[in-house]
Amino acid sequence: MSDLDVTGPLRDALLAADFTYDRVAEAIGEDAHRALGRNETRPALRRTTAGSPLDTLVRLFLLQTTVTRDAADAALPGLVDRLCAVGLLEQSVSEVAARTDCRPYAADDRDLWVVSDLTPGLDGAPVAVGPDHVLGISSASTSLAQLTMREPVGSALDLGTGCGVQALHLAGHAGRVVATDVNARALWMTRLNAALNEVEVDVRDGSFFEPVAGERFDLIATNPPFVISPATGERLVYRDSGLPGDRVVEHIVRTGPDHLADGGWLQVLANWAIVDGTPWDERIGSWLRPDCDALVVQRETLDPASYVELWLKDSGHHGGRDYAERYDTWLSWLEQVGIEGVGFGWINVRLGGSGRHDLQEWPYDVEQPIAPAIHDWGAAAADLAGLTDDDLLARHLRARDDVQQETVGRPGAEDPEAIVLRQQRGFRRARTADTVEAAFVGASDGDLSVGQLLGALGALLERDEADLRATYLPVVRDLVAEGFLEA
Repeated sequence: MSDLDVTGPLRDALLAADFTYDRVAEAIGEDAHRALGRNETRPALRRTTAGSPLDTLVRLFLLQTTVTRDAADAALPGLVDRLCAVGLLEQSVSEVAARTDCRPYAADDRDLWVVSDLTPGLDGAPVAVGPDHVLGISSASTSLAQLTMREPVGSALDLGTGCGVQALHLAGHAGRVVATDVNARALWMTRLNAALNEVEVDVRDGSFFEPVAGERFDLIATNPPFVISPATGERLVYRDSGLPGDRVVEHIVRTGPDHLADGGWLQVLANWAIVDGTPWDERIGSWLRPDCDALVVQRETLDPASYVELWLKDSGHHGGRDYAERYDTWLSWLEQVGIEGVGFGWINVRLGGSGRHDLQEWPYDVEQPIAPAIHDWGAAAADLAGLTDDDLLARHLRARDDVQQETVGRPGAEDPEAIVLRQQRGFRRARTADTVEAAFVGASDGDLSVGQLLGALGALLERDEADLRATYLPVVRDLVAEGFLEA
């Protein structure tokens, strides 16, 4: 009998108990839900004492506390022994405990469930994870899900699938999904999760692109093991690649396009080293290929100490007996190799196009999911590729509806000190504009062509039209590329 045979009855039991993301959030309340996000279980334990099947499943899987055998049987009728046999539960004479997490998840208007290893560090307990630990739903996985474009595609690859969260998303809009990993336990959980959620995923064992040699995909999404750490001690497969520095990300960015169909996208959630004396965008830019368009966004940077603390807490070592030794070893290594900080962000690469490479630092709030804005950037880049100045002059553009103008200056002053154009959606970009640029955007309602608008502004401002075109056509291109103007 296959381990997957239990997934159908388990799904039925979870549905019967109403064990869904929205229902759990409602049952435990906002305060307890936020506390659980901080790995604190006490508020939710206080809200789940009625003994209903929903309460039992929350306590068993999410709060990682034992329940009575009778309560487990009521919530999972006829399944407790079978789930123990496949390794999802364990039992004593009268109590049942979870050996894995089974977490409700809402994605793309679907109720899903994700099996992974138990969350370490609940209620501050210093519990270190094992080398083959399979991470569950995390801030990284949800960030990649919000980053990944959801247009229908023929084929998609989830590279380094872990428990299969991205594969479940991809199955909602891709005709064929392949998921790869080097962790046998992760592959087992991905197969389990695909069956539990009634989706087809081709799960393959292997490193990097080896399992898909010779194949091309319309979309590749990956949250690789990007943690920058010294090659000492045990390797946590879900986050440590075994390669030095940020070489794993560099390798994926350089070689990933070889596995893209023409026009296909590679979307990577990643860390990269900020090396003394080299601008971050110069380093990452050197990885990008001239036959690809690329949008790279650095969302945040961490100093070495903050970075080490983050990942030691992630692995459950914070507060442990060897915490200080691990901390010192890691920090010393970062200093020795000249890493003065670590960047975190998004690398989006599309095979084809004009080779436009936009690398920008944008730590500010963006609209989530951000994927539609990245899609729009790609569409604008494709539209601008090969567009001559004469073509652009003939275009009828309009300011995007969410663009607003802000002015800064002394009260009553005739001219503002600064004009800022700001988007309210997508990336929520802002750019400083002069009076000509602001007037051009304000007048762009689709009625007049770019050439006609520049001519009108030239006459109004008594500026030479040819000079105005030479100065502001590149500005118009930037406004289109950044999403302030659209056709």
